[in-house]
Amino acid sequence: MRRWRNFLVLLSIIGPGIITASIDNDAGGITTYSVAGARYGYTLLWTLIPTTIALIVIQEMVARMGVVTGKGLSDLIRENYGVKTTFFMMIILLVANFGTTIANFAGWAASMEIFGLSKYIMVPFGAFLIWLLVTKGSYRIVEVALLIASMLYVGYVISGFMSAPKWGEVLEGTFVPKIKFESEYIMLTIAIIGTTITPWMQFYLQSSIAEKGIKKENYKISKLDVIIGCILTDVISFFIIVTCATTLYPHGIRINEAKEAAISLAPLAGQYASILFAVCLANASILGAIVVPLATAYYICEALGWEAGVNKSFKDAPQFMWIYTALITISALAVLIPGAPLILIMILSSLLNGMLLPFVLVFAILLINNKKIMGDFVNSKGHNYVSWATVVILIVLTAALLVMMIAPGVNKFIS
Repeated sequence: MRRWRNFLVLLSIIGPGIITASIDNDAGGITTYSVAGARYGYTLLWTLIPTTIALIVIQEMVARMGVVTGKGLSDLIRENYGVKTTFFMMIILLVANFGTTIANFAGWAASMEIFGLSKYIMVPFGAFLIWLLVTKGSYRIVEVALLIASMLYVGYVISGFMSAPKWGEVLEGTFVPKIKFESEYIMLTIAIIGTTITPWMQFYLQSSIAEKGIKKENYKISKLDVIIGCILTDVISFFIIVTCATTLYPHGIRINEAKEAAISLAPLAGQYASILFAVCLANASILGAIVVPLATAYYICEALGWEAGVNKSFKDAPQFMWIYTALITISALAVLIPGAPLILIMILSSLLNGMLLPFVLVFAILLINNKKIMGDFVNSKGHNYVSWATVVILIVLTAALLVMMIAPGVNKFIS
C-alpha cells in the first residue's frame, strides 16, 4: 500500500523537468544536431557529455528554487534586483523568444510540406490547436499532453538504429574527443551547447514547478525528474547526430535544416526512417511553439507582478493569456508571409539568447546562495564550484559564438 502511495506521489510530481528538457530539442535544436552529424560525422558526439552535465547542474538549481520559494525566477529577480533590471531583461527575452517561436512554426511548416500538406492550412491549424490547449485546458491537461507528445521523441532513437551505424566508431566519437581547429567545427561545438541550455528553459522550469505547487518534502522526486529529463533529451540529441552521421556524412550530403535531413534519409536509410524523422520534427516544432510562448508569458507577468498561470482564465489573468495569444498569432502569421526574413529573425534570436544567458545564470546562482531566500537549501561549496565553472565555461563559449556569428563569413556558413 505504501509503495503504491509513493508511486502515485511520484506520478503527481514528475513532469516539469522532463518536459522542459525534452522540448529543448525543438526545431532549432534538431537542425543543429542534424547539421553537426551531416558535416562532421561522429566526431561531435563527445560534446554531449559535458553538455549533459552542465544542463543537469543548471536545471537542478532552478528546480530547487522553484520548490523552496514557490515563485518563478522572474519573480525572484524582480524582488531582489529591482523592476528596471528585470524589465530590460524581459524585453530582450521577449524579442529572442519571438524569433524562437517563429523558428518552431517554420519547422512545423517544413515538416508538413514533406507530407505534401500546405503550410497555409497547417500553420493556422496548428496554432489554433495549441492556443486552444493552453487557454482552455488546465495545467494538468497541458502537462499530460506535453508528456505524451515528449514520448514521440523515441522516433529519433528508432531512426538511429534503422540507419545501421558502426557502433565502434560511435563509441569512439562519444568518449574520445577529436577537436578540429576549423571555424565550422568550433561554431557547431558551441552551437550544440548553446542550443541545449537556453534562457527560456530556466524561467519555464521554475514557473511550472511553482504553479504545480511542489513542496520541499518532495524535492528529491523533483530533482530526479530534472535529471531524467536532462539525460533523455541528450540521448535524443545523440541519436539525431548518429542518424545523420551514418547516412549523410559518408555521402558528403551537406544540409542547412532538419527538413533536408528528413528528405535525404529516404534513399539512404529507408522510407520509414525518413518518415519517422519528419514526424519527430513536426512533433518537436509544435511542442516548442507551445512552451516557448508559455515561458515568455510566465516571466513577463511575474516580472511585472501580473497574475500568471495555465490554470487561470482570460478573466483571472488577462495579460498572461493575451501575451500568449499574441505570440502564437504573430509568429504563425510571420511564417506565412512570402519572402519574410525568417533566417535573419532566427539569427537575431540566437544572438539575443546568447547575450542574455550569462546574466540569467549569474542571477540564478546569486539567488540560490541567498540564505534569506533558500534557507538550508543553498548550494554546498562543491555545488558552487561546479555551478560557477559551468557558468564561466558557458559565458566563454557564448561570447565565442557571438563573435563567430557576427564575424565576416558567417553568411557563407549559413548559406
